[in-house]
Amino acid sequence: MRHLAPDKLRTFVQELFERVGSKSPEAERIAFYLVESNLTGHDSHGVIRAPYYIDYVKNDQVRPNQSLSIIFQTDSMAIVDGNFGFGQIIGEQAMQLGVEMAKKHGIATVSLRNSAHLGRIGDWPTYVAKAGMASFHFVNTSGYGLLTAPFGGIDRRLSANPMAAGVPVDGQKPIILDISTCAIAEGKLKVALNKGVEVEPGCIIDNEGNAITDPKKFYTDPPGALLPFGGHKGYGLSIIAEMFAGAFTGNSCTNPANDQRLLNGMFSLIIDCERLPEELGVAAEVQRFIDYVKSARKAPGVDEILMPGEIEERHRLQREKEGIPVDDTTWQTLCDTATDLGIETAVVEGIIH
Repeated sequence: MRHLAPDKLRTFVQELFERVGSKSPEAERIAFYLVESNLTGHDSHGVIRAPYYIDYVKNDQVRPNQSLSIIFQTDSMAIVDGNFGFGQIIGEQAMQLGVEMAKKHGIATVSLRNSAHLGRIGDWPTYVAKAGMASFHFVNTSGYGLLTAPFGGIDRRLSANPMAAGVPVDGQKPIILDISTCAIAEGKLKVALNKGVEVEPGCIIDNEGNAITDPKKFYTDPPGALLPFGGHKGYGLSIIAEMFAGAFTGNSCTNPANDQRLLNGMFSLIIDCERLPEELGVAAEVQRFIDYVKSARKAPGVDEILMPGEIEERHRLQREKEGIPVDDTTWQTLCDTATDLGIETAVVEGIIH
């Protein structure tokens, strides 16, 4: 396990994407969001993704230097197309649009289709919360990310279908919920595979429907499937995510006919909290409730009750100081990618903390 310096890692990842055709501003944003995922402890959506993204570019599954197109727009509703551009760029542009609309009209929905992988979905409510707004996001893939079995089923029929939400908190970091509706995100399964460790029971099954914990038995031919979290509850939430992110965006609900490229759809609801009536006392009520929840007696072995998003901030403080841990397999893949793109070994070694 190596520890990589965050600032140097950003520069390195930026150069990787510049080498495959991204202009510097685009490459910088991709690098920012990938490293941001590592800093917050979500290694499954961090630099481990860079080689995959680069392969997508080489295979024309992702197209550098794209901007979103507005397909339909009213005062508070927009349907936009990502034109197969990098999700870190397209997602940010979609949130910019949503924030601008919500500032004018108090509320906005942005329905995004045809975006490449949107990365860590928690980035988007975090972006919105910095503008003082609350938001909710449903995400799916149209068919390439066919990964999850329905409750009671064996065959893959659903995307991993993450969802995220954010609420700003006066003078503090926002509350950020970022979860997958399956028991484990596939990216985390790849991290476990690279580390050579098993996952918790109840996350994956093999192609015959047998419960397994070894990621290697998931990545077979034919492959296994992810399971929804919480049985029928996670399954029901996954169906709703497919409806909002697939049917309501034009991205398509998960469909094996759309397995040519990984395309994310995202439905985002954005609320300008400053436009809410003052008598609601939103900020004071948010803080009162946080304090009340945290005042609960703690279970044995628990030092503190945390709000969603707090653990990510603690990871950030630790990793900014100690560096970002990267397993040997991921490191070697990054080195191989750099070599293929003509980046000198000394440059790669220079990012070690």
